Amino acid sequence: MRRRPAFTLFQLLVVLAILAVLLGLLLPAVAKVRQAAARIESQNNLKQIGLACHNYHDANGRFPSGMDANGFSAFAYLLPYIEQDNLYRTIDFKKPTGDKANATARQATIKVFLSPLDPVPAAVPNVGPTNYLFNAGSKPALKDNDGLFYEGSGLKLSDITDGTSNTFMAGETLKGDGGKKAVDVRRQYVFLDADALKGIKDDAGVKDFKDSKNIAGDRCASWLEGRFLYGTFTGTRVPNDPKPDVSGDGKGGLSALRSLGSPVNVLMADGSVRAVNKQLKLEMWKLLTSRADGQPVPDF
Repeated sequence: MRRRPAFTLFQLLVVLAILAVLLGLLLPAVAKVRQAAARIESQNNLKQIGLACHNYHDANGRFPSGMDANGFSAFAYLLPYIEQDNLYRTIDFKKPTGDKANATARQATIKVFLSPLDPVPAAVPNVGPTNYLFNAGSKPALKDNDGLFYEGSGLKLSDITDGTSNTFMAGETLKGDGGKKAVDVRRQYVFLDADALKGIKDDAGVKDFKDSKNIAGDRCASWLEGRFLYGTFTGTRVPNDPKPDVSGDGKGGLSALRSLGSPVNVLMADGSVRAVNKQLKLEMWKLLTSRADGQPVPDF
């Protein structure tokens, strides 16, 4: 009988070992490609948000408020400009965001408002989250701030006297994970009452976070709401600052844009998107979040 050629057990093991090595070399490359693609998608989301802001400005002669009298975010007003007009029509802007009349919008998930770089799906169940926050300014309080989207704002392009290429419009960040214990400053923050905003200092919240007191995990829980750390941020901590974010009952506070090790993407007021890292100094960050400080901004 004629014998048919075949692999010996040793040869088979050698082939499997070679395949395992090749796979081990390939997987990191694939992961890098996916990471790069996710970063580009997030940047495109920011560009769409920037374009929507400018289209809103063209139609209304101003930008939307960072948070209106009923708590609605700028995102809510931008819906018609990102092909979400039907959802926009379900919103009753004369009632608070939490009213049952706005349940449909509150629960809606908008793909443009989500970054593929963040694996956490949502901070609160059955509420549409966001990975992007609008710039309220360089001061802690949302009211009367010096950015573009603060409480009751309604600014024009001409109000950005520092120049649109030198002023942040919005930034990318990570969502909370719903946790009530201090585990990760990228996901949890310190929640205090509104009085904490009076004379708030840079080390605020550090001891609370260390002691796991007054911890909230609902960061970026709802794109519909313009409150601090839901729809807005303040330029009071550098990106990925090791100190925790601190909210004064959603009226403002100290915040950093957060990422999973990579630079964070920011949207400039001219519609361009840039990546910045944690080496940026706080003084520089505050200049970029202020629309009219009159100070020159070095390249970053």
